[in-house]
Amino acid sequence: MKIFVIAGEPSGDKLGGALMAGLRQLAPDVEFSGVGGDDMAAQGLASLFPMSDLSVMGLAEVLPRIRLLRARIRETAAAIAVAAPDLVITIDSPDFCLRVLKLARAASPRLPVVHYVAPSVWAWRPKRAARMAPLVDHVLALLPFEPPYMTAAGMSCDFVGHPVVAEPRAPASDVAQLRAGHDGPLVLALPGSRRGEIARLAPRFGQALAQALPENARVLVPTVRAQADFMRAQVAQWPVHAAVLEDSAARRAAFAAADVALAASGTVSLELAANETPMVIAYDLALLTRFLAQRLIRLDTVTLVNLVSETRAIPEFLGRDCQPDRIAVALKNLLDDAGTRAAQLDAMALTMARLGQGGTPPGQRAAQSVLDFMASQAGDGPVPAF
Repeated sequence: MKIFVIAGEPSGDKLGGALMAGLRQLAPDVEFSGVGGDDMAAQGLASLFPMSDLSVMGLAEVLPRIRLLRARIRETAAAIAVAAPDLVITIDSPDFCLRVLKLARAASPRLPVVHYVAPSVWAWRPKRAARMAPLVDHVLALLPFEPPYMTAAGMSCDFVGHPVVAEPRAPASDVAQLRAGHDGPLVLALPGSRRGEIARLAPRFGQALAQALPENARVLVPTVRAQADFMRAQVAQWPVHAAVLEDSAARRAAFAAADVALAASGTVSLELAANETPMVIAYDLALLTRFLAQRLIRLDTVTLVNLVSETRAIPEFLGRDCQPDRIAVALKNLLDDAGTRAAQLDAMALTMARLGQGGTPPGQRAAQSVLDFMASQAGDGPVPAF
């Protein structure tokens, strides 16, 4: 079986790597081609071009690279035609992936397509599922409340669990080593993983930390290796001392050891929840993107822990509210008030349970769903499960 896989972000690359590993276990003869990063390369993918070409977000970041992105869309669609795969799997990055699929389906209308990560139609742009349906047959959802939105639009959909529940945890020895010799609060600062996010949020995070933290606090800034130098340059301007961590083991230890965190909005809130680290969420977009987003968002929260747990335990400061003085008040309250931290921990535990913690790993569930979908297309019965 030949599968063409497309991921455009580091988070999608992780999903793709786990999915590919699961598929290899269930279907050892599977062959992969497509676009991805390091995790997918570890499963044998030779990426058509660097995945980093696609890792942009928001109009302000996309517009300067629009010519390259259009070229990559055409190149990817042409590669699908040449590969003639049995299945295409697109992973998140809908703006890129759906444009590729439009060209690919025009050339091969019966091409089976699975999309991994349901669009957030419950949050904004509710018509996206309907627009996706002519190009996608089956969806793999990360959140338990998403399948009904997809099936209502005409696609089949399985909840396969969120990858955060299968992430490795730091050994106790690493956590102890990180905390050794320090008796004050250990605070994480996480101002995003993209350059644009870091540039917007890091100065505000630094000011908020300076206002909120006691003198004996220690600040750690885990980041991805690709942004480490830029992050260090930003953090060097903060009025508080902070250490940037780019090693993955150190990053895991920091998440497990921290007392509280100040983080950008996104899946990082689930990573913190998995490590039982109370948090304050803050985020802002480029001005034009924020203007558009404010008119499209349909919910009173964007933090996944709040949404999955059906609580509002995690404070968030978005858009115009993303101001250092407001963030500092919430961060200080989180440090000082045991009841606030306890409420967050309850919401985190409920979130992890609902996302599949303790069950079959999401990558394996996703692989099973893909093969069951392919069997249904062929008229065969379900593939034996793990």
